[in-house]
Amino acid sequence: MFTLVEPDPALLDPPVVVQRLRTDSEAGLTAHEAARRLVAVGPNDIERVPPLARWKKIISQFRSPLIYLLLAALLASLAVWAIEGAAEWPVDALVIGVILVLNAALGYGQQAHAEHAVDALARMTATTATVVRDGTECRIAASEVVPGDVLLLTEGDAVAADARLVTADGLEVLESALTGESEPARKDPRTLAEPTALDEKAGMVFKGTAVAKGVGRAVVTATGMATQTGQIAGLVRAVDDTATPLQREIDRASRVLGIAVLVLGAVVIASIFVVFGVHRAHDVVTAVLLGVSLAVAAVPEGLPAIMSVVLALGTRRMAEENAVVKQLSSAETLGSASVVCSGKTGTLTTGEMTIVRVLTPIGEVSVTGAGYRPQGRFEHDGVPLREGENLWRQTRLVLGDNAAGATASLREQDGQWIAEGDPIEAAFLVAQTKLGTGPATQRTSTRVTKGEPNAVLDRCTHLRIGDRLVPLDDSTKATIRCGAERLTSDALHPVAVAYPAATDQPGGPLAYVGMVGITDPARPGAATAIADAHRAGVRVVMITGDHPRAAARIARELGIDDHESAVSGAEIAAQDDDQLRQTVRRHSQYTQLDAADKLRIIGALQADHEIVAVTGEGTNDAPALKSADIGIAMGRTGTEVAKEAANMILADDNFATIVRAIREGRGIFSNIKKSLRYLLSSNMGEVLTVFFGVVLAGAIGLSQAHTVALPLLATQILWINLLTDGAPALALGADPQTEDLMSLPPRAASDRVIDARMWNNIVVIGAAVAAATLLTIHLYVPGGPMPASLDTARTAGFTVLVLSQLFNTLNARSETQTVFRGLFANGWLWAAIAFSALLQVAVVQLPLLDTAFTTEPLSPGQWLVCLAMSSTVLWVSEIRKVILRRRDRHRSRPRLCGG
Repeated sequence: MFTLVEPDPALLDPPVVVQRLRTDSEAGLTAHEAARRLVAVGPNDIERVPPLARWKKIISQFRSPLIYLLLAALLASLAVWAIEGAAEWPVDALVIGVILVLNAALGYGQQAHAEHAVDALARMTATTATVVRDGTECRIAASEVVPGDVLLLTEGDAVAADARLVTADGLEVLESALTGESEPARKDPRTLAEPTALDEKAGMVFKGTAVAKGVGRAVVTATGMATQTGQIAGLVRAVDDTATPLQREIDRASRVLGIAVLVLGAVVIASIFVVFGVHRAHDVVTAVLLGVSLAVAAVPEGLPAIMSVVLALGTRRMAEENAVVKQLSSAETLGSASVVCSGKTGTLTTGEMTIVRVLTPIGEVSVTGAGYRPQGRFEHDGVPLREGENLWRQTRLVLGDNAAGATASLREQDGQWIAEGDPIEAAFLVAQTKLGTGPATQRTSTRVTKGEPNAVLDRCTHLRIGDRLVPLDDSTKATIRCGAERLTSDALHPVAVAYPAATDQPGGPLAYVGMVGITDPARPGAATAIADAHRAGVRVVMITGDHPRAAARIARELGIDDHESAVSGAEIAAQDDDQLRQTVRRHSQYTQLDAADKLRIIGALQADHEIVAVTGEGTNDAPALKSADIGIAMGRTGTEVAKEAANMILADDNFATIVRAIREGRGIFSNIKKSLRYLLSSNMGEVLTVFFGVVLAGAIGLSQAHTVALPLLATQILWINLLTDGAPALALGADPQTEDLMSLPPRAASDRVIDARMWNNIVVIGAAVAAATLLTIHLYVPGGPMPASLDTARTAGFTVLVLSQLFNTLNARSETQTVFRGLFANGWLWAAIAFSALLQVAVVQLPLLDTAFTTEPLSPGQWLVCLAMSSTVLWVSEIRKVILRRRDRHRSRPRLCGG
């Protein structure tokens, strides 16, 4: 690749850069030399990552321990079906197969919107550029620009490559996509004395930025992947896609469950052999079928579908709150976030530059109102300015007469005021309109000069007070500079204003008229949202490209951090990893960072076991968005690169939306945990019923002359699995939140989704279900307290097991709260319970289904007994919850999210 000897062209004088690139700043390259260089260095494009083949995308949907477990269950179900003669449809295997296919289809659909950050980088760059070749201006495709080309830059142009300025006249470039700095960067060809940050390289322009005003001529120093944009693309490609915390935890739980299922099947089969002995081949087949069926039933086969549905419902609700989630699994991750690294401009602030102070040679004025809405008033010492008085006239002179800038306009749309053009000029335009000196849509001439106070004062020879010109001496200049420093210390951006000292010399000396202090006001509701985040245990970290004092002011105002100044990128670069880890623990505001700095901060937080969410809008934010646990791009101001690299997009660029999405994400995890609590405790009930039914066969009354009389048949177990793992579990996924999830701390990265308390619940509820089922069987077995046939006893136990699981759906809605709180809040759940109960009645009472499932019709009295026995699971759960609530109050510590 064609490169300079010196790695940083900003440190070289323009003639030196031109010489080293063997070009001519006036005539440019020859067409022949440009063609030769294009062959040598390649097109001025960002390298693209080849997309995965479609079949690989489909295969990737099945790469999960939970999916492997379900595939094993499907094969086992097919084996059972084949051993039994394949007389009927393999319902359980078909259900598992459908779940797997639907889950893969949903995942593939989401992947269709997956990240193509490098492709987006290529799309966002300029399609054409104006260059000088053979001494003639010509327009060429941006991909054909080569090092040594001379670029001609004018207002509205996109910069096609990194280039060293040779000349510049009033050139300002919008570099927020790279630097995060919201204001246009003023450019000139001066040479830097030492290396500095990207946003301070006034003599350089960069690929992917845009010219806001002025003209310039620059010689191209880097193209393609050698540009700053290309280097960021390389960082994005180097960041691996990582599984979300929920995905990692479900995978871990699936592996544990898979081992447990294998052990379970073996133990049940061995128990049958030990208790009953093996006398016939039929006994072996029966034992194996039951063991395999129970193992299949122990797998929560509906979990992938339930997770997908819960996540899909959550993402829909997030979208209604202006948070558009691109990947289903990312919806829950935000709820687990313990740190949110947010940009300032437009997210924590309005992104609307506002003049709040005017300093004139005859007095100081404060301005009320925030943002682009032209409503507010001008005050001096708390008294409103009166039109026509001297200070009012001088203020009007500072702001401009009948307009505030040739590069800005203001309009109202749907009740919102929108400024277009240079944000500084827009601030002047709004203030001028507030003062009432002209209509908001008026444009002004460019005779006024605005800029950094020292730069403007260096060109000033006079003061202009009203219509009078007064010579400007060094003492007055010092006073003006003190005013600028005072504005800066108050975290305001100072902009000095001057006019030509002589009307017939527009390019000559200037007359100073005053100075304004500009701020980007905090977004309404941001402070409340941050307080809500802190209440939820979520730390907010602000990362901005603005001046450290401005950053500190916003951080203090919003309650983020009370440090006097933000940590700069230079300070970050000087720290090793251990020092940086200490810094990120203490500080919550950072400024003037490049892409690599942001990655280091995120890495340090993640190394500290934090789950990190990051917001971003610019090209330089893309690597950070991708490396975070969840990346959040700005929908209004974000570049295409940032949106493609992110997992979620904020349609309104509002930090409060993030907090609402955190609440929704916590609700998603809570509902997934409810479904898991229900599925696993219900499955545990089936497992314990069969195991203790075999071990305690004699006490129950199932041991009959060396005959394998099992408490449940394989077909009945598979029916229970089909009936209760479907609609009720899905309905739990739509359960409304009855707890204040934002009063709980975030779930730690090391926390298990199936924690000790949930395992306790699984065992207790499973034991209660098994006890109720086996006691019911004991009531009706021949020789029992209420003797009937073995099929009737088994049918009654079968029914109690189903109804117990339906009662258990109500228990699962909360780990600690009583079932009677918000009992009828979830209409879908009651509909699912009613539907499942009717299907169970049909299986027991209809003759055709009696034959298929080896059941006997029950009498009304027997149904009442089954209903009463199955309700015991509800009362056991209520007693357990009372104990837990008392224990939690005694310990006086908050519960983790999901309870």
